[in-house]
Amino acid sequence: MGSAMLRGWLAAGVSPDSFHVVDPAANDLPAGVTVSRSAQEVQQPFDILILGIKPQLLSSLAADIAPLLAPGALVISILAGTTTQTLSAAFPTARIVRLMPNLAAAIGKSPLGVFAPNETALVKADIATWLAPLGAVIWIDDEAHMDAVTALAGSGPAFIYRVIDALTKGGEATGLPPEVAAQLAISMTEGAAILAATSPETPEILAARVTSPGGTTAAGLAVLDADTALDRLMTQTLRAARDRGTELAKGEGK
Repeated sequence: MGSAMLRGWLAAGVSPDSFHVVDPAANDLPAGVTVSRSAQEVQQPFDILILGIKPQLLSSLAADIAPLLAPGALVISILAGTTTQTLSAAFPTARIVRLMPNLAAAIGKSPLGVFAPNETALVKADIATWLAPLGAVIWIDDEAHMDAVTALAGSGPAFIYRVIDALTKGGEATGLPPEVAAQLAISMTEGAAILAATSPETPEILAARVTSPGGTTAAGLAVLDADTALDRLMTQTLRAARDRGTELAKGEGK
């Protein structure tokens, strides 16, 4: 995820020398980006640090990360399920912000759920400006919602890719060559998503506009809508992802 964010910033024209990556395994980074293989190699502390490690590693790596922070540094955490209370305990001199992007940050199209309860309006404006090249900044007022934000915005692309794959397989099953079914499914999804994002109408209304009584779309929707099966499936999917975030916050199932 950190790599996707970096690519998004660079694509937007941010200078590579604005970034310092600390990662023992990082490779193929763009020219101009400073790389350190360990925290001990870093010569000067950071005023802003984006924390992108696995949540399960925080307790073991916090002691190495803490010296990287200047007094009052801003730590922007993209760790799923890791609360501000946990982060503040790990980095007591830092200011903590939680962020949940997704891989579309690389192309500037990620939703960016941000929880920053202790920052001023001015600092929030700065944060929004920093993040703007990556996508749409969406402020979250209640930290209890962050696990649901992670499920929908962070994990959501994987669920959509599964839907695209299912549409492709459905196209094959109805007689299309595999490559044609894949092209149609991806192109159709792209167009539908762009229209949903740019139209003043809701997805429900847009679906109705595609549907003629007794037509082909109506026949397909009758299957999707039967017993609210699709709604229930999506709800169960998001609940499972949300609950996993809650488990991570409690240190369960590491």
